[in-house]
Amino acid sequence: MKRITVIGSISTDFFATAPRFPQKGETITGFSFDTGFGGKGANQAIAISKLGGTVSMIGAVGSDRFAEPLINNLTENGVNADNVERVTDINSGSALITLAEQDNNIIYIPGANNKVSEKIIHSSKKIILESDLIVIQNEIPEKTVEYVINLCQKAGVPILLNPAPARKIDRALIDQVTYLTPNETECEVLFPNKDIKSVLKEYPNKLIVTLGSEGVIYHNGNSIVKVDPIEPKEIVDTTGAGDTFNGALSIAIVNDFSLEQAIKFANLAASISIEKLGAQTGSPTLSVMKERNTYEKIWDFK
Repeated sequence: MKRITVIGSISTDFFATAPRFPQKGETITGFSFDTGFGGKGANQAIAISKLGGTVSMIGAVGSDRFAEPLINNLTENGVNADNVERVTDINSGSALITLAEQDNNIIYIPGANNKVSEKIIHSSKKIILESDLIVIQNEIPEKTVEYVINLCQKAGVPILLNPAPARKIDRALIDQVTYLTPNETECEVLFPNKDIKSVLKEYPNKLIVTLGSEGVIYHNGNSIVKVDPIEPKEIVDTTGAGDTFNGALSIAIVNDFSLEQAIKFANLAASISIEKLGAQTGSPTLSVMKERNTYEKIWDFK
């Protein structure tokens, strides 16, 4: 069984649904409030596990009342959490999410996620080097991300970098990653003042740009390929669509899908994910995906 290790954030999500987003200084009446589990790293790890992947999580939680439930949630969803560090004197990560107008606004508070250090990575080095793919995002310190990329490059371990939230990344680091999966906004931050088509050509089969309802584009070495989106039955919560996409893409890659088929597979998973509230509860199992008429037989890897 191929092994994936996700290095990243673990957080609690606090949801408020409303008819619209409030203006500056305005108070509006919402529809509902709920809590859930989140963090890009945890979301992606659970998406992988729900699709049948063998996945471990490297990250950190705080010393507050949310720490134990966050770890329990990972293990209950089939994610190995042995390398999740408990950090004292700081709260676990959290996100305040407003859902309105079929979209979302998010305020992210890193908390213990800012304590995912090179020391934690070094103590988890064995599991990293034994992995078939490393998945990492930008919700942990920049120096830690750089350390992981350098470690994987030297060891020959493939790495997928989901550069979210957006921040500038040195071109030398981009050259070292195996897959780079920004959305359109993140791509503009990474490659300012550059035409997206020229950037795609510069990074064939590496740069995979998600365009939301417009699908996904990448360059296959010969030409730019646009993979169309798959329409959801309804739009409830778009919060975890990107994380589900990256999780599904990762498990497809380690199961030797072509990149185009891996993206199609991930598009379907992301489409299903937005039909439910919650970044993790919305991510589908393989059996749920197989119920859709857009599921393709060649995707069977179990």
